Amino acid sequence: MKLGLSTPIVMQHPGEFSPWEADAGPDELALIAEAADRLGFHHLTCAEHTGIPASAATVRGTVYWDPLATLSFLAARTRRIRLTTAVVVLPYHHPVALAKSYGTLDRLSDGRVILGVGVGSLTEEFELLGAQFQGRGAAADHDIARLRAAWGQPVVDGFAIEPHATSTDIPIWVGGRTRRSLRRAVELGNGWMPFGLSADTIAEFLAPYQLPAGFEVILSPGVALDPLGDPDVARGRLNRLRDVGATIANCTVQARSAEHFCEQLAQLHAIGDSL
Repeated sequence: MKLGLSTPIVMQHPGEFSPWEADAGPDELALIAEAADRLGFHHLTCAEHTGIPASAATVRGTVYWDPLATLSFLAARTRRIRLTTAVVVLPYHHPVALAKSYGTLDRLSDGRVILGVGVGSLTEEFELLGAQFQGRGAAADHDIARLRAAWGQPVVDGFAIEPHATSTDIPIWVGGRTRRSLRRAVELGNGWMPFGLSADTIAEFLAPYQLPAGFEVILSPGVALDPLGDPDVARGRLNRLRDVGATIANCTVQARSAEHFCEQLAQLHAIGDSL
């Protein structure tokens, strides 16, 4: 089971981020990304929200760094680690525009982009952006197909797309918390990245499927781990994810500072290697 990093600083959910993250910036972010890259973590993540209604701020938080800008910055500071949207909201974008913008990032990063995609759930944000909320699931299925057809192609529907991605095969991970999101992932994607589901529910959802070769199941421990302070708990949570069916664990760690975060990452990677 590979280890990925749910990147700190760039998304700050109430009650889930450490105090030092509130004042952290590009230097701390780069320090952590470089450490994860050096240690051999599989990927970094960045979520997408353009704006959060004030009425939802206490639940969702307000800090969401833009994924394209953030991952482009991190591409320049790393060499091997993959750059993952977790997730980009498909109804907010034209699929050919995604192929161009993230295809450019793929070119800049030498083929390290993974597109995590979702259908979105925040109706007020849909209204803000003029996006269509009703029917977004069926529209997402269509958009994934169009995105795949456009990815890495120099000409799309008679339009030259330059630069474009380094290959015509894009890894797509589907986020969500429903059976339909898993169906979409199996039929149209390369991985499933659920959130807000118990391990038992995930196992129940996965049970009917014979997953395709190479299909990734990306699961989170659900809490920030403390590998230095409590390695047994960290090991147990990773083992539980593997038992449920995870091929990649999307982790974060408790920390007092960016430097301490890097120390925790080193210990977490050592625990992962021992499983």
